[in-house]
Amino acid sequence: MVISPVMPVYGRCDVAPVRGEGCYLFDAAGNRWLDFASGIAVNLLGHGHPHLVSAIQKQAGTLMHVSNLYGSPQQLEIATRLTELTFADTVFFTNSGVEAVECAVKTARAYHYATGNPQKYRLLSFSNAFHGRTLAAISATNQDKMRKGFEPLPDWFDVLPFNDLAAAEAAIDDSIGGFLVEPIQGEGGVNMATPAFLRGLRALADKHGLMLILDEVQTGVGRTGTLFAHEQYGITPDIMAIAKGIGGGFPVGACLATEKAATGMVVGTHGSTYGGNPLAMAACGAVLDVVANEQFLAEVREKSARLRAALEQMIPNHDIFHSLRGVGMLLGLKLNGDSRAFVAHARKHGLLTVPAGDNVVRILPPLIVGEAEIREGVERLSAAAASFPMPEAA
Repeated sequence: MVISPVMPVYGRCDVAPVRGEGCYLFDAAGNRWLDFASGIAVNLLGHGHPHLVSAIQKQAGTLMHVSNLYGSPQQLEIATRLTELTFADTVFFTNSGVEAVECAVKTARAYHYATGNPQKYRLLSFSNAFHGRTLAAISATNQDKMRKGFEPLPDWFDVLPFNDLAAAEAAIDDSIGGFLVEPIQGEGGVNMATPAFLRGLRALADKHGLMLILDEVQTGVGRTGTLFAHEQYGITPDIMAIAKGIGGGFPVGACLATEKAATGMVVGTHGSTYGGNPLAMAACGAVLDVVANEQFLAEVREKSARLRAALEQMIPNHDIFHSLRGVGMLLGLKLNGDSRAFVAHARKHGLLTVPAGDNVVRILPPLIVGEAEIREGVERLSAAAASFPMPEAA
């Protein structure tokens, strides 16, 4: 057996991009794909966005890394912008989404320890969640495909049915310190939390002195048509993990918290060598320059409405499509068939999408997608559906 020089943990497809431009990716042979995957909701400004590229280039020639042993005016600037835009009072910068989730979990546990309740170390999480692939993160889900081979796992989470508020309330005891939940489960199948569920978790957290942690790694930074998805539910969390879109393609994440929630996060409780380096902060700043204004977000909502309408018009024309779910530019096509097989088939029609649980195809265009690309994307989906071999009825 010959092992790959790259550890073979990915089921990679045969698309091998070497260049991107706007909403398109190109391989070395010049083949072109319309990118409605966006690096799994990362490249929200598409590929080669001039403002983002310029900011990274300028910063790379000035200062890339010094570590967190020293003061960081770059972190202070971006943290200030994020706190002004959100519920949060303080921010810890990470290199990835799962690191932001880890920090969020530690922040909740540190809060209860610092306030004299160290027994409140457990969190309630929810079925079909995806919070990343560290040992703590896979402990927070009931998905066998992520847990298999790594058990026994840390016993820090009780996994409850998603959207079941009664189950969440019944599970609260003196060991529970909070909730960890995605407003919209991306990998789990674009499953949306109901307003009653998310608002109910907020009320339970307030009633019992618990921390509400939102995982907005995939839903954040304009992806759903508002800067963060929880805004559409009329609530705020105590702690929030973000990543993906905030760097526009550069690896960066953040844990945002209220002053109260961050009570226990003092010197020595957490850290990162690379987290919040000047190059990452330049990328964040450029993304916020573009996304964090109401005109841009209004355009995202308008374009997503056109995309949704076009998809809903297309669905009845093909037996493979069942229904549409999601919001903004985080949409899921529920299939009457294998979503992974369909995603592979769509690649042959020049379209990149992302599979998800429950036989759902995620539609994740860059937020800068234009009307012509929306039409093209729907046409390519329709062409792929027309030639997709449906399983014969039993």
